[in-house]
Amino acid sequence: MLKLPYGFSDFYLLRRENYFYVDRSSHIRVIEEAGHQLLFLRPRRFGKSLLLSMLENYYDVLKASEFERLFGELAIGKNPTEKHNQYLVMKWDFSNVNPEGGTPQIQERLYNYINRCIQDFANNYQTLLLNNIEIEPDDAIISFLSLLSAVRQTPYRLYLLIDEYDSFANDLMMGQGQTTSPERYKTLLSTEGSLKALFRAVKSASSGAGLERVFITGVSPVLMSDITSAYNVAKNIYFEPEFNDLCGFQEVEIKAALTQIADECGFDSDKIRQSLDLIRTFYDGYRFSELGSKDIYNPTLALYFFDSFQKNCRYPRQMLDDNLAMDLSKLTYLSRLPNGRTIIRQALDGTPPLVLSLLANRFSVVQMLKTTQSNQFIISLLYYLGILTLDGRTPLRKMRFKIPNLVVRKLYVEHLFEMLLPQSEREEVRLLAEDFYQSGDLQPVCDFMEQRYFKVFDNRDYTTANELTIKTAFMTALFNDVWYMMDSEKACQRRYTDLTMLIRPDFRELPLYDFILEFKYLKLADVKLSGAELKKLSQAELEALEPVKAKLAEAKQQLFDYQTCLESECNEVLKLKLISVVAVGFDRVVWQTVM
Repeated sequence: MLKLPYGFSDFYLLRRENYFYVDRSSHIRVIEEAGHQLLFLRPRRFGKSLLLSMLENYYDVLKASEFERLFGELAIGKNPTEKHNQYLVMKWDFSNVNPEGGTPQIQERLYNYINRCIQDFANNYQTLLLNNIEIEPDDAIISFLSLLSAVRQTPYRLYLLIDEYDSFANDLMMGQGQTTSPERYKTLLSTEGSLKALFRAVKSASSGAGLERVFITGVSPVLMSDITSAYNVAKNIYFEPEFNDLCGFQEVEIKAALTQIADECGFDSDKIRQSLDLIRTFYDGYRFSELGSKDIYNPTLALYFFDSFQKNCRYPRQMLDDNLAMDLSKLTYLSRLPNGRTIIRQALDGTPPLVLSLLANRFSVVQMLKTTQSNQFIISLLYYLGILTLDGRTPLRKMRFKIPNLVVRKLYVEHLFEMLLPQSEREEVRLLAEDFYQSGDLQPVCDFMEQRYFKVFDNRDYTTANELTIKTAFMTALFNDVWYMMDSEKACQRRYTDLTMLIRPDFRELPLYDFILEFKYLKLADVKLSGAELKKLSQAELEALEPVKAKLAEAKQQLFDYQTCLESECNEVLKLKLISVVAVGFDRVVWQTVM
């Protein structure tokens, strides 16, 4: 059986105890050649800590005797670089620094943490160090300088690994601590501030003072602008094509693991195909470089799926592990910006796509605390957080972005749902949606939309309203990723369905329907009636209006075309219902079951 390393990122333990490992060691040579001080960014829970653990075990002089055991069967073990096991290695993980309290408390915690790392270093390498490392309790930078002095007396040099370098800043920025204060953050980053001074010491140490290599990981470049004057030597490699899959799984690797688990459970090739379709829908779609790169899978969520599949020989009921659920605070922060809500809705709609001429690669926390932000800032941050991913180029060669998969789409839907409706109404509409899944009767949901959901929209929403506005509203109300694989703008013979809801393969025995929904929109001027006049019409009178009839007929033909396409591509026998929905302003909704 596969031993799955779910929940830990210790490369040494993983290799010594024969856990499942997707070999990324061939990238070590490319990392060496890329430069001596590197910055690598990926979304949270994407395997960055395991990457650093691999580098630590590869370069640590104390692990030389175990090189063959750890790396012999891997790509780099068959063709190692000259630098393997040639460094004294120290690791800092800034996620261990508590950001709560005032500036003196934060600086004290930061220095205490760095001092602990230095003490661990002294203990690990005591047989190689000729001089003692003096720990200065009140100033970790002095302790760091003492460490460098001791390193210079050896034939080795220091390799510094910094994990989650921006975690500290993200917590301050997003208000994870007690307060979010630009002044407090400026103090930390001032000329004498602890963070800036620490990075200035790192930069100085790389100029022949004993520090030869630095590898930094994080989620976004939020801190780099703030510390540029102190540390302006890091080379950004996160956008380079050769590092697109440095963290994350390729589909061929996913398929190999699924095949082995399916064999263990006694499943046939159809089950492997079904499993791959499911995991592709929920976890695939990330692309961090434009040039010749393939989409990759979120590795932590893939391991969560493998773990459940292997233990129970069935898929996890909930595709997003609660322990790894994405933090909504980032979207909440962005939605509070003047244009943030519009961009979040546009990302969910997918039409028109979000585009940028250039990705922002440095921005400060002080900038992020401003109430007004450019589209470039918001879209770039969504990309770094893994809530958007690259989707090719426009004809004018602008970068295009999309939501990568269904797990992330759920994040957007839940955020909009919570932003627009109180808890009691969210629970009510979920029950209405569950009835709809089983009956195909959309009328109770439409009534809810008319009477309450559309009431939360303001005049600005109405001015820009279109079919996408209505589709997004219904999608948030009907969204369910436990029973369904939901797809907005599903490609179908060079056309795109508005909303497709296909029952998950492991729930096909449930009394549920598959759906294709097509949405149309008419302004009040199109029907030459006021909102008050519309409310007086019966459902039959509303359906009899010529503009409404025309939209229903248009939707019907599209739905038949999508049905033919979908059934030809689908390997399952569908229990399909085709539904057309026409909204007239934010006042009335007409729907019909086409089939």
